[in-house]
Amino acid sequence: MDPVRLALTMGLVRAFGLDGAVDTRSAKAAGPSTLRLVHREDYVAAVRAASADPRAADQAYGIGTEDDPAFTGMHEVSALIAGLSVGAAEAVWRGETAHAVNFTGGLHHAMPGAASGFCVYNDPALAIARLLELGAERVAYVDVDVHHGDGVQAAFWEDPRVLTVSLHEHPSTLFPQTGWPEETGGGAGEGGAVNVALPAGTGDAGWLRAFHAVVPELLADFRPQVLVTQHGADTHFEDPLAHLAVSLDAQREVMSACHELAHAYAEDGRWVALGGGGYAVVDVVPRSWTHLVGIAAHAPVDPESVIPSSWRDEVYARTRQLGPARMTDGRVPSWKSWEDGYDPADRLDQAVLAARRAAFPLRGMLA
Repeated sequence: MDPVRLALTMGLVRAFGLDGAVDTRSAKAAGPSTLRLVHREDYVAAVRAASADPRAADQAYGIGTEDDPAFTGMHEVSALIAGLSVGAAEAVWRGETAHAVNFTGGLHHAMPGAASGFCVYNDPALAIARLLELGAERVAYVDVDVHHGDGVQAAFWEDPRVLTVSLHEHPSTLFPQTGWPEETGGGAGEGGAVNVALPAGTGDAGWLRAFHAVVPELLADFRPQVLVTQHGADTHFEDPLAHLAVSLDAQREVMSACHELAHAYAEDGRWVALGGGGYAVVDVVPRSWTHLVGIAAHAPVDPESVIPSSWRDEVYARTRQLGPARMTDGRVPSWKSWEDGYDPADRLDQAVLAARRAAFPLRGMLA
C-alpha cells in the first residue's frame, strides 16, 4: 500500500492531460456520524486512540497487526479516503456528475468492528451506505480485485437494496479465505451476494469470460440506481501478492465494460469507480488507474500511447526504478461467450457455473 502508487497515478493522469478532462475535487474527511453508518463506535474510538499514540493499538480491533500496523495519523488519513468515496457517491447521486473516481479508495476488507487486510475504514461500504441514506433503493457493487470483497459483503449481507458481486482468486489459495459461491446473503438479503471464485492461474480469457458470464445478467435484472465498482490492480500477472495472470489490457477491458454497463442499466449512467489493491506500484497500478480515470472521463487513453518521459523521470526520482514505456502490456483481450456453452471439465467454467447455480435461482434467474 506504498503511497507512492497514488502519487505516481496522479502524476500519470496529469501527464496525459486528463486533469483537464475531469473536475478534480477535494472532500471532507468522513466524520463520526458517517463512519457510524458502517463502523461501530468503539472501533472508531480504538482507531482514534492508536492514531494519536500507536503504542495504544489494540489488536482485538485488528490494529497493530502485520497487515494493519498502527501509525500516527491513521484515523485522519483513513477518514479522508472514506470521505472522498462518500463525496464521490454524493456527487453522482445529486446529478453533479454521471461518473466519479476515487482511486485512493476501494479499501474493501475493513469490518464494522475491525481493521483487516490493509484496510481501516471501508470506504466502498460507507459510500453505499450514504447512497442508501440519501434515498437509493438499489445499489450494485461489483468488485474485481484479486481478493474477495468481504467487508462490503458483510456490511450488506441482509440488505436487499444492495447487490454485491465479487470476482476473486479462490479462497483456498488467497486471503481472506472467504468468497465461496455458497455465500449468497442472508435474511431479506438472500441472493444479494454473488461470488465467483477463480482458480489460481486464471488469465485474460478466463477472467473476461467469468466477468461477462455473470455481471451483465445480474445488472440487467437488478437495474441499480447507482453502480459502484472496485478496480484493484492486483489481478495483474506481475502482482507479488496473488496468483492470477491478468494483463493491463484485460483490466482496461473490464473498466470499459463497467462504464458501458453503468450507461445501460444504472439510472442516468451513475457510476462510482474506486481503486483497491495493487502492489506492483510502478509498472501496473498507475497505468491501470489512469485508464480508469480516462474511461470515466469519456477521454480514454489509447493503449498504444507512449508514456511521457516527464512521468518516467518522476518514477525514477521517486523510486530509482525505470517506468514502463507504453500504456499496454501488448495483449489483445478476447474471451469465449458463456452463451456458446461451457466445458464441465474446465476449472474456470466450473467456477462460473458454481456461482450461477448458487445465486441466480435465488434471484429468480436461470443458472
